[in-house]
Amino acid sequence: MQQRIDELVKGNEVLLFMKGNASFPMCGFSGRAIQVLKACGVDAKSIATVNVLDDAEIRQGIKEYSNWPTIPQLYIKGEFIGGSDIMMEMYESGELQKVISG
Repeated sequence: MQQRIDELVKGNEVLLFMKGNASFPMCGFSGRAIQVLKACGVDAKSIATVNVLDDAEIRQGIKEYSNWPTIPQLYIKGEFIGGSDIMMEMYESGELQKVISG
């Protein structure tokens, strides 16, 4: 499972492990994560998402992979960024936009 997650993380420029998908988030935090990415100018179609509700192994495995207890989890260019609160803080400071465009 860790290898599968690693391949997903490294194979996508912007990857969000979330509940639901970009067009239909299944929780407020996942919805906010998508909104933050859109506000940064990321095209919703270019955001790779993994719905953790579809796969219990991924849902648990991603928490172990990142050593982060909550969903959503954002990865940009293979690097773990954080959850929706961290995304929001980074967006407000302008840091998230730099990471995405960098």
